[in-house]
Amino acid sequence: MDFDFSWMSAPIFWLAAAIIFVVVEGLTMGLTTIWFAGGAIIALIAALLGAGLAVQIVLFFGVSVVLLLSTRKLFVKKLRTGQEKTNIEALIGKEAVAISAIGQLSTGRVMIGGQEWSAVCGVEGLTIEEGTKVKVTAIEGVKAIVIPLSE
Repeated sequence: MDFDFSWMSAPIFWLAAAIIFVVVEGLTMGLTTIWFAGGAIIALIAALLGAGLAVQIVLFFGVSVVLLLSTRKLFVKKLRTGQEKTNIEALIGKEAVAISAIGQLSTGRVMIGGQEWSAVCGVEGLTIEEGTKVKVTAIEGVKAIVIPLSE
């Protein structure tokens, strides 16, 4: 049985491929198949303009790869897909209260969101007094690195 890739079947094929790629992207949200939908749309346009099958296939793969390589990192960074803060990462930037004196070389204690943490001062030569409001700038191991909040 011969498959007749006539002038009308090519655009239908590329339209169906684009729809399938969009649906798969919608189901996975992986930001990979959407670029192939773009390639399929360009191949669809080429087919409607009368380009040969070889040109359509080259355009499909070429445009898909260029879109994937040139824009995926940008979109992943902007949309932050696949990046969910862990509990520790969520503490960075939070306000806390020093419940003991904290130095750069001497460990103190802070209360962050109802939890007590070991802490060191992130400012060289400064000691944070008990009761001072601080901001968590980093977590290193089991210690919070804090700086005093300017009020």
